[in-house]
Amino acid sequence: MTTVGQPERAGLADRFGRTATDLRVSLTDRCNLRCTYCMPAEGLAWLPRDEMLGDAEVIRLVRVAVERLGVTEVRFTGGEPLIRPNLVGIVAAVAGLSPRPRLSLTTNGIGLARLAGPLRDAGLDRVNVSLDTLDRARFAELTRRDRLPDVLAGLAAAAAAGLTPVKVNAVLMRGINDGEAVDLLRFALANGYELRFIEQMPLDAQHGWNRAEMVTADEILADLRTGFTLRPDPTERGGAPAETWLVDGHSARVGVIGTVTRPFCGDCDRTRLTADGQVRACLFAVEETDLRAALRAGAGDAELADRWRAAMWGKKAGHGIDDPTFLQPARPMSAIGG
Repeated sequence: MTTVGQPERAGLADRFGRTATDLRVSLTDRCNLRCTYCMPAEGLAWLPRDEMLGDAEVIRLVRVAVERLGVTEVRFTGGEPLIRPNLVGIVAAVAGLSPRPRLSLTTNGIGLARLAGPLRDAGLDRVNVSLDTLDRARFAELTRRDRLPDVLAGLAAAAAAGLTPVKVNAVLMRGINDGEAVDLLRFALANGYELRFIEQMPLDAQHGWNRAEMVTADEILADLRTGFTLRPDPTERGGAPAETWLVDGHSARVGVIGTVTRPFCGDCDRTRLTADGQVRACLFAVEETDLRAALRAGAGDAELADRWRAAMWGKKAGHGIDDPTFLQPARPMSAIGG
């Protein structure tokens, strides 16, 4: 499975000198919200159960990544990972690997009030919770579900359980919630959460993304500066997707993930595993490498590792959103995993 020019025994290196050490694992493509910028009101055609990786298959592939490929951080995503049966057991199994990876989870927060404690006990280190608005009516309009109190309760429970730093992810949409940047930051600061604004990306199921309608990183920062003094964070960014700023001269930080207008592809250290066992070298990739078929055909750990290496060796230099030939991935974000 070694590609020409690829080192035979290496971690997840690519041709451009990057090495992937951060694994994003999607545990399901299903979600209990219907966010307007992600999927239609009726939902999507979900993956058949037999096409999804089982618990033992997820754990085995993560073990290969950690023990053989140098992965040091694992983030569980979805869809909505909290609706995955036996999530706590999966987390506990991965936390038991040696060397132990850092474990995090990205969630919409619904159900987190009940699961925060068990997940922490199982070995989860921290969470990212999506929250685009503090207005209950607007939340219901955006997500097509009246669940804002559940999300707020989940955030509080995560902080109480020690899943820190609790990070809040917010997407601002023009004419909808783009006036809430300052309020969202005030809320995060008051509760000790770390806020990250994310530029809306071309990963919606409807393929209706329009760059001209996207609220850019520069616009977000300009809005924040109407209520706060920001200065660049001197901490080394490394492969982190967010540029961060110190707020009002204190240690509190706010971040902006400018995937579209401020791409960070040159420092990307991520590899992705979908809920149906496909490796994606990039969030915006149009190619995938099938590990599920090899695993179910009896492939050993060494073969699975080689297939994964080959997939990452072919990673492109950048996502190419600004290239006229850019094609939006067929899978939406909910089926890829953030």
